[in-house]
Amino acid sequence: MPKIKCAVYVRKSTEHGLEQEFNSLDNQEQACRAYIASQSFNDWEYYKTYADGGISGGTMERPALKQMLDDMAHGLVNTVVVYKVDRLSRSILDFHNMMRYFDRHNANFVSITQSFDTSTSMGKLTLNMLLSFAQFEREVSSERVRDKIRASKAKGLWMGGNPPLGYDVANKKLIPNTVEAAHVRTLFEKYLELQSVNALTEYAAAHNIYAKRWTTAKGITKGGRPIAKMSMHRILRDRTYIGQIVNKTDNTVALGEHQAILPAELFERVQVALRNNANNKSETHGSPNLLTGKLFNHNGVRFTNQRTCGKSKTNTHYYATRGFYLPAPQVDEIAIKTITQFLYADLSALPAAVVDALKRINIQNTPYAENKALIQSLVDIVIYSQEKLIFYLTSDIAKLQPFAKDNFISQKSEPMEFTISDNHIIITVSIVLRKYVNTVFDKTKNGVLTITDNNHLIVKAFATAWRYRELYEECGDADTIIASEHTSPRQFYRHLDLAYINPEKINQILSGKLRINVNDLFKIAHGNQL
Repeated sequence: MPKIKCAVYVRKSTEHGLEQEFNSLDNQEQACRAYIASQSFNDWEYYKTYADGGISGGTMERPALKQMLDDMAHGLVNTVVVYKVDRLSRSILDFHNMMRYFDRHNANFVSITQSFDTSTSMGKLTLNMLLSFAQFEREVSSERVRDKIRASKAKGLWMGGNPPLGYDVANKKLIPNTVEAAHVRTLFEKYLELQSVNALTEYAAAHNIYAKRWTTAKGITKGGRPIAKMSMHRILRDRTYIGQIVNKTDNTVALGEHQAILPAELFERVQVALRNNANNKSETHGSPNLLTGKLFNHNGVRFTNQRTCGKSKTNTHYYATRGFYLPAPQVDEIAIKTITQFLYADLSALPAAVVDALKRINIQNTPYAENKALIQSLVDIVIYSQEKLIFYLTSDIAKLQPFAKDNFISQKSEPMEFTISDNHIIITVSIVLRKYVNTVFDKTKNGVLTITDNNHLIVKAFATAWRYRELYEECGDADTIIASEHTSPRQFYRHLDLAYINPEKINQILSGKLRINVNDLFKIAHGNQL
């Protein structure tokens, strides 16, 4: 009779105590090996121990677990022995998938302290019941920790982590570091002068202002390197410096018990400068889109420039807000047509000097670069709202004069509706655009969705994403949909991001050719990497 090769799997959620000569992992292994030895009459034979120290049972990203499953697939392991069932997993879904994997490779699972194995129906039932309680315990513990952190931050307590530049930690509290605090103040004051995070990063490196250096509990020194651009952004936005504690979970701010090292007035001036510079910056350098930085939705959210590249290697450009796309070529064509029509319209209602400047602008037979500069100067803002584009054109002669030609004047005076308000000329254009063009997975053309053991959560995520997309296309009001669907803004927008993944990639994911879990799927969708 062939020997039954038994693997021992041991795990501990934290690294605390692992440095001891005989720790929890050793205790689990010793008990499991003794159990295997007691089953020698059943031809059980110890093969190997797989140990994951300091890793939660709520994740499958465990090196030793992956190695054990790989060895099982190659026939090296017939039975997995654990001290308790929650050592293998605390997630019902992960455990369910793991048991199917075991069945596929004719492997069994034994928990020595709970006296059952999966070779019997009663064992499987008991296992699922125990696992349900294990997951419940884990979720309740997580809620307790989150509630404690929330309550502590509401009281202004610092909850640990890497200390920010400008502070040291003593008795679990933030204490100002005089030298570093001076550096922080210099960075804030210098940003107001330079108005550029890149320039500020270079300034810091040139003047020996480095990232926070600290020593871990194990005596390892970290940090102390030149400050990176993203780190500089975080420093400039860190409200810790004005004596506040931020709870990122619910975006609340409380007065901290630590001492501020910056005046609130300086901090707020920097925040205003950061916002202004972000609004003035073209987020897609070199984009051909004519209305870059000018197009907004009815809620005042600015459209940014995005592009996709298909099989033909040609770029398709879009104007996009989060979860909503407009095809740039069609929008730009409407803009050119509208402005051309306006320049050739009857402008007698405008001041004579403005009319003279506008009539001397020749938009036809003009190089693209000059037209783009004209539109950027002539158009102050364009609002997209419910199948309409509302153009707000300037009547400022100083902005128009650079484009007026001495050797050209239009004699056309066609009828056109527009309104005059303060320094703006307002033109409303009704439009019908194919929103989401080339960005939506077409359920009727790209295949049928099938639910398998591995993709049912992903299918559910896509189904929700498409429903939200259709609702948003109908009413265009995110707040209304969020309220009617009883969801949160974060969940709504992360599903809308999912609705615009490349259709070919969606087919690969749903067919199993591209293996990915649902959390990574949302991360990739948000980063627009597919």
